[in-house]
Amino acid sequence: MKRVYLLFMIIALIPALVRAASLPEFVIEIKNNLFVPQVITIPANTKVRLTFINHDSTPEEIDSFDLNREKVIFGQRRGTIYVGPLPAGEYRFFGEYHPNTAIGKVIVASEVSHAH
Repeated sequence: MKRVYLLFMIIALIPALVRAASLPEFVIEIKNNLFVPQVITIPANTKVRLTFINHDSTPEEIDSFDLNREKVIFGQRRGTIYVGPLPAGEYRFFGEYHPNTAIGKVIVASEVSHAH
């Protein structure tokens, strides 16, 4: 019975996994307690995937009151935050463990160049 339930759960998750994989992705690296790049521009009214790659040996907690998101990215690891769809504007985020250096901003624009 457990196998049938597990199989049902896997089949039920497939559409969500396919949708998440097809979302536009923007990569932000964490190096020396800084976000690189510090500013990214994403399209308005579109759900996107923000992938954080932490190159440092220590963890960082991505925190944003504007985006209503919070996530710990351990050292030498990566993590994903999904945001949007959002209206045009500026949304700040910061690293809770290094708030004086790890500062970033998401600009949501009606038109976005595809270089990211």
